[in-house]
Amino acid sequence: MTSVRANGVDLGIESFGREDDPLVLLVGGTTMLSWPDALCERLASGGRRVVRYDLRDSGASTTLDPENPAYDLRDLVADAAALVGVLGAGTAHLGGVGVGGMIAQVAALDYPDVFSALTLVGTRPVAPGPVDEDLPDHDPAVMVALFSHPLPDWTNRDAVAAFAAEGAEPMGDAPEEARATAARIWDRTPSSDPAVHQANQLGMVFSRIDCAPRWRERLGELDVPTLVVHGRADPFFPVGNGEVLAAEIPGARLLVLDDMGTALRHAAADQVAAAMLACNRPAGRHPEPAERTIMPLIALTEPASAAPRKINEQ
Repeated sequence: MTSVRANGVDLGIESFGREDDPLVLLVGGTTMLSWPDALCERLASGGRRVVRYDLRDSGASTTLDPENPAYDLRDLVADAAALVGVLGAGTAHLGGVGVGGMIAQVAALDYPDVFSALTLVGTRPVAPGPVDEDLPDHDPAVMVALFSHPLPDWTNRDAVAAFAAEGAEPMGDAPEEARATAARIWDRTPSSDPAVHQANQLGMVFSRIDCAPRWRERLGELDVPTLVVHGRADPFFPVGNGEVLAAEIPGARLLVLDDMGTALRHAAADQVAAAMLACNRPAGRHPEPAERTIMPLIALTEPASAAPRKINEQ
């Protein structure tokens, strides 16, 4: 792991694969560990240079005051575009998880010459806050259960890891994976300040930044191969969000993982990596208007050996 200067801030990055392979840039949501090691390694073995990075105020990136961020969504978008240039790549396949998926959508819209493909995981086409009427909101019962847990002592590594494990099951996630990831995030947090630890673990800084203007109405402008990945068991951004997102992006492909909730599970690494590696446009070819249609919706199920099924056949 290292850090690089891009768009006036230091961004913590980790690289996998060969530097001369096509770049896959993975936006943290909020830390880079939103993207499992196994997925990054699988992409690298498939001939990609993979770089995952921390958003501002998280991990090894510039951390000032996560409770009062002095930047907005477009600054985070500009970070992603600038990072591609700093890494010496002309273009990149951009992936984002959760709030990182929101950054990725706007980045592809605002920098169409920089991003050549998109992977959007567990996200939705609107900013944090009140949702549009056709988008399912957070499961209220799950939210009550989660927020009824007392917050841990953020300066205690074991307490933070246990807190993450306890909250994993309601979110459709694997408790032991959540515990291990929380411990790694804690180890990478550059400050002993409890507020910084909380921001790294919960990503709450994103709810405090200005995300205006809306971008959902612009999604039809996207002209890049797009993969939308969503967990069917996700109570935070229920799967209807992924379905709407895929329907509004021309030519998008939707992959629904039946055994996944909010977080990318390690067991899904091969499935998601294979879909990402296939998310490319042949060199020199652009889709004709007649081709800009929604591809069939596909559900990927666990275990990894299971064959894909069309949603309407289930």
